[in-house]
Amino acid sequence: MAFTKKTVRDIDVDGKRIIMRVDFNVPLKDGVVTDDTRIRAAIPTIQYLKEHNAGIILMSHLGRPKGDGFEAALSLRPAAEKLAELTGYDVKFIESTYDDAAAEACAAVKPGDILVLENVRFLKAEKKNDPEVAKKFASYADIFVLDAFGTAHRAQGSVVGAAEFIPAVAGFLLEKEVDTLTGIFAEPERPFVAVVGGSKVSSKIGVLDHLIDSADTLIIGGGMAYTFFLAKGYSVGTSLQEPDWIERAGEMLKKAEEKGCKILLPVDNIVADHFGEDAVGEVVASDAIPDDRMGMDIGPETEKLYCDAVKAAKTVFWNGPMGVFEMEQFSHGTKAVAEAIADSDCTSIIGGGDSVAAINKFGLADKMSWISTGGGASMELVEGKALPGVEALLDA
Repeated sequence: MAFTKKTVRDIDVDGKRIIMRVDFNVPLKDGVVTDDTRIRAAIPTIQYLKEHNAGIILMSHLGRPKGDGFEAALSLRPAAEKLAELTGYDVKFIESTYDDAAAEACAAVKPGDILVLENVRFLKAEKKNDPEVAKKFASYADIFVLDAFGTAHRAQGSVVGAAEFIPAVAGFLLEKEVDTLTGIFAEPERPFVAVVGGSKVSSKIGVLDHLIDSADTLIIGGGMAYTFFLAKGYSVGTSLQEPDWIERAGEMLKKAEEKGCKILLPVDNIVADHFGEDAVGEVVASDAIPDDRMGMDIGPETEKLYCDAVKAAKTVFWNGPMGVFEMEQFSHGTKAVAEAIADSDCTSIIGGGDSVAAINKFGLADKMSWISTGGGASMELVEGKALPGVEALLDA
């Protein structure tokens, strides 16, 4: 499916100063980047701009700062250093974003230079898309490039603001993300199997509804499965559950039946008497969860059921783990499904968030067709929603 907005290919960047919103919201430990996936994802666009004689100013958020000034633990300096290490480029960093020092540093950017500004969210007004923030970013450059798919669903100053004042186009990552995630639903090679896990039905209602419309089989795992169990009249013990969404879960089961979408729910589960690293699991049938036990993972029969469905698929979309995969004893279901997808010949799209963390944990990233860098953004795109960041760009 063709991307409908202009990209850096469609605009003359030679000798121009570019301000580019990237997603360098990376995990840090002791001031060191522990997962550089998102930084690597931005490199093709940075490389293109540098090779085409543009001066590059990069901006991003990192973590959840209070918004009232500099916080050393959330500085983008380690991300800038990692970018320099990965590319071999000379990457300058300035510990400011909105003041005169930042403006002067941006004005001094020459063709081929790369400058990284400090965390945009050290100022609370950025998240509110304050017009002064938008004007400030626009004043730093001639062209705005959005390549932060992970924040494209947010109407914030660094995402949409500058587009009101200077020409705005997409980077290669944003283009590929949108093309891939919309294309999978436009013309999937069938059978199309969607795997959705995670904790809550309520957070993925739109996604589940959309998948029922388009998938041949919808596999459900994780905490959300227990709300579906309640809709089927099962007891779920102390498992995660959303009583307010039982009726809606029941409606989805009915809709799937009418649409010819096969919904697979766990037939057995690994349960424990408490949530903790020392919890000991036992296998029980889905309609026989004891009152004093909580579901922590899918069981062995369910693993086989789910893996067989995945192996028969031509296209697989996966978002959300099958259980508490962060705990070794409850990671087996998520790992089994991940390995089945990796070993299959299907086109596999991993929809951001915890699924990506699981894929990386199990060392399977290089066996997937596409791994999305955006959790919330990928889910909104899957729902069929327009992303504010994309909408703000120039039409192709």
